[in-house]
Formats: sequence, structure tokens, C-alpha cells
Amino acid sequence: MTDAPFFLNRTQAGERLAEIIQANLRQQLIESGVEPIPIVYALPRGGLPVAAPIADLLQCPLTVLVAKKISHPNNPELAIGAVTASGLVLWANEKLLNFRGNSRQRQVAMEIAINKAKSLESQFLPFCPQVNPQGATLILVDDGIATGMTIAVAAKALNLLAPAQIFICSPVAPPQLLPWLQDWCDNSGDNCDRNQQKLIRKQNRIIVLETPEPFLSVSNFYVEFPQIETSEALTYLQQRNQK
Repeated sequence: MTDAPFFLNRTQAGERLAEIIQANLRQQLIESGVEPIPIVYALPRGGLPVAAPIADLLQCPLTVLVAKKISHPNNPELAIGAVTASGLVLWANEKLLNFRGNSRQRQVAMEIAINKAKSLESQFLPFCPQVNPQGATLILVDDGIATGMTIAVAAKALNLLAPAQIFICSPVAPPQLLPWLQDWCDNSGDNCDRNQQKLIRKQNRIIVLETPEPFLSVSNFYVEFPQIETSEALTYLQQRNQK
């Protein structure tokens, strides 16, 4: 049982993730003879300092996918779901959350989250490169997974882009979430070429460095975990995509 830090900062965590992701992709090349085409998708803002070293090591594009939690009307810190800027939604289990709000409350909460996601996306899109996700290996990265809602709806959105495979990657996550998140990886081959599905389904995966118990908050596992401002997050996109 520990809540001691595992990482100095997000960049160090990203460097450690990058080595494991690279090893996974190399092993796939050896086993299949087909070289994966990686594209790194960060969940902004905190995911970008983690994702940047991964894109640097893989020498691939770095872009973003914006997702926001849908907050409980009476408890802004509690997620009752998550949405992407495009309006794709994923609801949490209401019984577990003890949420008895009516459909109108849910709708309002969802619209607030979508508007936040659209606003954030509008700030990042001008700095994102043009990428072709179809048939590519999409590497979805955040700085930590707490409820799993935002990264799960992001994976759902990436699945619609017909990738070859999706990696869900994070430095740290609660161990009890891994089977649920693995379901998203296992299902992410549904839009792929039927001739490749068997191979692809085996390759979809979660890569998480640490799964501590008890899991109090993501910030507990970093020595340095400052809030990332939009201007700072944008520098990671600019630096990677100008190389």
C-alpha cells in the first residue's frame, strides 16, 4: 500500500512510457512483418507533456483528442460521464454514482461539458498536424487515469476513425479499472479490415506503468504535478510537429 511518488514529473513518466511502447511496436514488427504507423493522441492539457517524449522517440505526429468529464450537478468533482468535442458521450453507471437526476439535468450537464470540450479544441486544432488515422496505430495518452471516463470516451472516438489498433497509455491508473479499460481495447478493432481483424484484436492493449492500491489521486504519484496552462501545452505540439 503506497501513495509515494513514482515519477518526478510528466516528462519523465512519458519517457518511461515511450520505451515500453516502442518495444511493443518493435515486437509487433517482428511477429507480423508489418511495420505499425504510429500517431500519438494526447488528452489535453496534462497529457501533452507525457505524450511529447513518446512522439519524439517514435518520430511520429503528435496531436490531441479533447474529452471532458460530465460533472454531477451537485458535485462538480464527480464524473457522471464524459464527452468529446464532437458530442460523443459515455455515461457512467448511475447506480454506482447514486445519481438520481432527471433527464433534463443530464442534458444540461452534457451540454456544458461539450461546450467546454469545443472551446478547448478550438485552441488546439490550429496547431495540430494533418494525420491519416485509418489503418494506423493510435496511441492515446494521458498523465493519469482516475475514473477512466475521459480516456474511455476518447478511445471510443478513435475507434470511429478505423485505426489498425489503439493503445491506451498512462503512467498510473487504479488496478480495478484495467479490466474495464481493456474492454475498450478489445473492441477497438471492430472497424478494421476483416482480413486483419484477428491480428489486430490481439495487438490492441493498455500500457500502464503503475497500478497502486490504494489510489487516492493522480497527483499523489508525481513529485511535480503543476497545472498545465493552454499556452504551455501548445508548445509541446509546436515543438514536436516542427521537427
